[in-house]
Amino acid sequence: MPKQILLIVANPSISTTVGGPVGFWASELIHPYHAFIQAGYQVTIASPQGGKVKFDSFSDPRDASGYSKDDTLSLQYIQRPEFIQLLDTTPAIADLDWSGFDAIVVCGGQSPMFTFRQDTALIQQFVRFYETGKPTAALCHGTCVLLEAKLSDGEYLIKGKTITGFANSEEDYADQVVGQKVMPFRIEDEAKKLGANFVTEAAFASHALRDGHLITGQQQNSGAETAKLVIEALG
Repeated sequence: MPKQILLIVANPSISTTVGGPVGFWASELIHPYHAFIQAGYQVTIASPQGGKVKFDSFSDPRDASGYSKDDTLSLQYIQRPEFIQLLDTTPAIADLDWSGFDAIVVCGGQSPMFTFRQDTALIQQFVRFYETGKPTAALCHGTCVLLEAKLSDGEYLIKGKTITGFANSEEDYADQVVGQKVMPFRIEDEAKKLGANFVTEAAFASHALRDGHLITGQQQNSGAETAKLVIEALG
């Protein structure tokens, strides 16, 4: 039987800092998805609430901003009707049997920063899965799910763990481009407060880390590297 991978993306939301719609980041889903399919795995794309999910506009290679115009892999997938159908009809995480999955990856984007920390169901399921000892991964702003994750003994999951996630240097860049504070908090600062060993590379360099069966990726250019570590962890 092929390995079963669960990729979780955020439902659409509204930014409380700059206003306007936010979603998940295209490459953070598509690049891991591609790596897992190439490895012969079966992949399920789900979201906390289920239903149609949407890209952050800057992550769409077709966007007029041109921000992600060089993301040719995402462009290939976006042009496949069968793939878009998966994004239009995601199952809700509550409707899944998580025990049937061999690994999970929580993808990032802007919406997670306004939705994940309040989503107790997602956090509880994430912790339960981690405590089974299976590869448990989070990528970019999706790592904010770790900021509320407590183990059965009451300790924060990331206490003493070496992790990465969207870095302060990258938040500085985003704030400068937009001209104001974009995110309601910073993952690097919050994770360090909880006792994590938060390690980053240069801004927007591909970077992922594995500490036991916890795997984290720094930002949108780290999806393939994150998937590689999951594949290695699965043996």
